Amino acid sequence: MSSLDEAYQRLHGKGPEFGGDEEGNHGLTNHGPMAVEVMVRRGMDLDIHRWLDGYLNRLTDLPVPNRPITATNWSQALGDPRRVGDWTDYFDRLLAEAPWTSVLATWWPRLLPGIVAGSTHGVIRVGHAVRTLTSGDTSAPALRELANGLAFWAARSRALPGLALPGLALPGLALPGLAAPEGRLSTPEALAAVPRLAEQSGLIAHRIGRLATLPGWSASLAALRPPADADAVPKRLDELIRAGVLRYLTHGRAAPVLLVHVATAPNAVRHILPVLPKDQWLPSFTAAWAACAAITATYAPADPIGPDRPLTPLDRGDPAADALHRAAQHRDEHVIKFADTAVDVYERTGNPDALAASVFVGQLIESPGGD
Repeated sequence: MSSLDEAYQRLHGKGPEFGGDEEGNHGLTNHGPMAVEVMVRRGMDLDIHRWLDGYLNRLTDLPVPNRPITATNWSQALGDPRRVGDWTDYFDRLLAEAPWTSVLATWWPRLLPGIVAGSTHGVIRVGHAVRTLTSGDTSAPALRELANGLAFWAARSRALPGLALPGLALPGLALPGLAAPEGRLSTPEALAAVPRLAEQSGLIAHRIGRLATLPGWSASLAALRPPADADAVPKRLDELIRAGVLRYLTHGRAAPVLLVHVATAPNAVRHILPVLPKDQWLPSFTAAWAACAAITATYAPADPIGPDRPLTPLDRGDPAADALHRAAQHRDEHVIKFADTAVDVYERTGNPDALAASVFVGQLIESPGGD
């Protein structure tokens, strides 16, 4: 059994959130499974199990299944965080009966309209699980991790304002009610043009609800230049991820934790994309863009504020390795995940600002310490 499988097994008795209440009101997200996937895949110099020894103390147990979810009643449980134990049991059963790629292809269009679920952590956790599975690890713990990710996404599913949740997957997989990109703006231009909430306070669930009355919200979604076709989607997602990483340098200080997801959420979609049917690629881009725009509207400042002190230079010999090493030393789960995405961007583009953003997130977020 791999070290990642062992880590997954330690985590799978825990719920996807902690610190909430019995009514399913938001707590904090359990980042453990996502962080350990990065640690293993990137070969970070970090004792995973010692890190887990400290992290597991924060978490609460996964609720036991209570009311079985079935092929006929699943839509009634969608978006009910109190049913996360039921959802986990349901996806465990589905993945025992069919190939994981088939289960994912069936459920992707059902969950995609709720991409902001759990501050986008639903899709991000699925993305990390898919990276494990596509690496060749299709063990029981790896499949269980996909079940946990899908269950969290389903239980927290929340459509953006104006977006109706679909019933079953339909040909074309349209996202009804959501303004799809049809404009001329580049990705950086479109993100800069997203209107901001005047009242940026409260939990993300409260902020997302305010988008319904935000002037210019739908128009800003439509202003982005669309991909020419499905084959153009991977490149356009790369542009969205790069913009999210680079904008962290100029806007991240306003909300150091939440704004990392403008980069990590589309990166999760990018890693999942190759195993999805191609007719799901265009709506996947539309949903990823909408999620990035929503986080920008609800957390980013209107004007750049940038670093308030110089960033520590990276090792010129191997700056990517140095960025990952610093994230491992820092130990915070958000810093580790953002560094992973920033290095992805650097490896694709060679842009040193991507790694500078990784250094910046480590300066903004307090290290949890530990040895």
